[in-house]
Amino acid sequence: MKKIITSIVAITATTALMAGVNAGACKGCHGQNFEKKALGKSKNVSAMTHADIATALKGYKAGTYGGPMKGLMKGQVAKYSDADLDAFSATIGK
Repeated sequence: MKKIITSIVAITATTALMAGVNAGACKGCHGQNFEKKALGKSKNVSAMTHADIATALKGYKAGTYGGPMKGLMKGQVAKYSDADLDAFSATIGK
């Protein structure tokens, strides 16, 4: 019973952290575990640190980060707050 309650609490906490960001849209290009180089051009997100992911996401939003996919990514993250992006980045990478 204790394990079930602990699991429910962990799932609820993770869901709350990710509530602001639609991870499904990310996984469409980056893979279920963020292991793919999206469209063969991006970094492997699963190999990035949480801080690097947060910096990249907020940079895409501000238009100050990115290469060939900069415009596409800006559109993906523009609707999220920096707090949403920070919380989401803490759930992926290393």
